[in-house]
Amino acid sequence: MLQIKHLNVNFGEKQVLKDINLNINKAEVVALIGPSGSGKSTLLRCLNFLVNPTSGEISIDNITVDAKKATKKDIFKLRQKTAMIFQNYNLFKNMTAIENIMEPMITVQKISKNKAESIATDLLKKVGLLNNKDSYPSEMSGGQQQRVGIARAMAVNSDVILFDEPTSSLDPELVGDVLEVIKNLAMEGQKTMLIVTHEMKFAKDIADKIIFLENGIISFEGTSYEVFQECKNQRVSNFVNKMTENIMEVK
Repeated sequence: MLQIKHLNVNFGEKQVLKDINLNINKAEVVALIGPSGSGKSTLLRCLNFLVNPTSGEISIDNITVDAKKATKKDIFKLRQKTAMIFQNYNLFKNMTAIENIMEPMITVQKISKNKAESIATDLLKKVGLLNNKDSYPSEMSGGQQQRVGIARAMAVNSDVILFDEPTSSLDPELVGDVLEVIKNLAMEGQKTMLIVTHEMKFAKDIADKIIFLENGIISFEGTSYEVFQECKNQRVSNFVNKMTENIMEVK
């Protein structure tokens, strides 16, 4: 469903991603973990060409884009297959919650305003924010804004949803509500999801597959059980244990 072949990314003389190869099945939930600076967010952003790969191929369903030959048309087709939730919410500040969700449906998908409003209303119910439908971003907490961002990503009905550390900008007490929305979406089993996260318990609970990146390479790939219950890779085991200890100390 989603395939990455020989993906490389260079920023000047620095190679950030090195020969990444990955296959992800339809409706699979994949957590990308690893130390800061390992290339997790860069990999995620390559999937919709927010970062241009230096070389390699990305395929989603029947769309394949070769980084060295990619045209604007190719990139547009690939982007139609994905939706992204950013660390910093990325909402339009001059639009209400419901207007933020309606916007891509009206402008990109050419859905009528009435239908877009109906879909947006249902999605706000789903993320527990119907009472905030007329609120502007400045009137909502970070957690509420992030849930609006998730609803907006769901509205465009993309095959793949990309989460770039969706809770990293939130106060600790707001993290749970956002993770619960993502967890419920994952449990529906209808969307392929890639999630860059430092929330180890969350990754353990929802991910079908865990990818560990370090120094720009995939150094380990396995199921949640293989990573959290019976990990034979000492480096990954040490990382997971350290991250879990850090979370416990914060709490």
